Amino acid sequence: MRWRGERRSDNVEDRRGVRPAGLAIGGLGGIALIVIALLMGADPMQLLQQVGTTSMSSDQGGQAATNPEEDKLAEFVSVVLASTEDVWVDQFQREGMAYQVPKLVLFTGQVQSACGMAGSATGPFYCPADQKVYIDLQFYQDLQNRFGAPGDFAQAYVIAHEIGHHVQNQLGILEKVHEAQQRVSKEQANQLSVRLELQADFLAGVWAHHTQKMRGMLESGDLEEAINAAAAIGDDRLQQAGQGYVVPDSFTHGTSEQRARWFRLGYETGDMNRGDTFNTNRL
Repeated sequence: MRWRGERRSDNVEDRRGVRPAGLAIGGLGGIALIVIALLMGADPMQLLQQVGTTSMSSDQGGQAATNPEEDKLAEFVSVVLASTEDVWVDQFQREGMAYQVPKLVLFTGQVQSACGMAGSATGPFYCPADQKVYIDLQFYQDLQNRFGAPGDFAQAYVIAHEIGHHVQNQLGILEKVHEAQQRVSKEQANQLSVRLELQADFLAGVWAHHTQKMRGMLESGDLEEAINAAAAIGDDRLQQAGQGYVVPDSFTHGTSEQRARWFRLGYETGDMNRGDTFNTNRL
C-alpha cells in the first residue's frame, strides 16, 4: 500500500500507555472467549452490558513511551483514517448529505469509551455513543499471527470496516437495527447483526475503490490482502477453529465467503447504494 507521504488525519486520539479511570473486571476471560465473534465491528454496547464493568481506580496515569515500530504503525493508521475522511466526505456530498468525521482512539490494554470500558481482547470497535473508533495496535499482531491475515492493506481494511459502522450510524442504519433487535428473538437479532456487519464490509470495499481512484494507494496484492482478512474472520472459520464445529444461528458477522464477497462487491461497484444487505435473499 502506497501510504507514505500521504495526508495524516487530525482526528486521532493517542491514549497509548494511559491508564483509564475504570478497570473492567470479571469479564476479561469472557471477552477473550467471545472476541473471535466480535472482531471487526461488534456492537460494543451490547457486549459491555453483558460483561459489566467495575471501577477500580480513579488515577489517570501518564502516557508511556512508545517504540518506533509502533509509532510508524500509528502514522499508518492516521493516513488510512485521512483517506476514509476524504472518500466519505466526497461520497456524502454526492448524495446531498454532510459527513461528520469520526475520531479514532489508539489505546493500550484497556480504554474507557462512551459505550463503557473495553479491553484489547475485544478487538477494534466503533462506539456510536461518542462516534469514535477504538483500536489497540497490538491487534495487528493478532491479525497476522493468529488469524493468518498479514499485510498493510489487511490492516487498512480493519479501519475501513469500523468506519463503515460510522457511515451506518450517520445514515441512521445502526439505530434502526439496534431497535429492531430488541423486538425479535436472539437468532433473529443475530441475523440482523450479520446483515449489519456484511454491509460494513461492503462499505470498506467502497472506500477501497474510491481511495484507489483518488490517491492510487493500492499496490499489487493489496486487494487480496483485504479479502483474505475478511475471510479470515468469518464466523464459520473462527468457530471451526475455536470449538471444532459451527453454529450458524449464533453467527453475528457472516461466513468467510460472505464477508469476502461483500467486500469485493463494494470494491467493484464503488457505489454506496448497492450495499443493501437488509433486502436481499442472498447474503
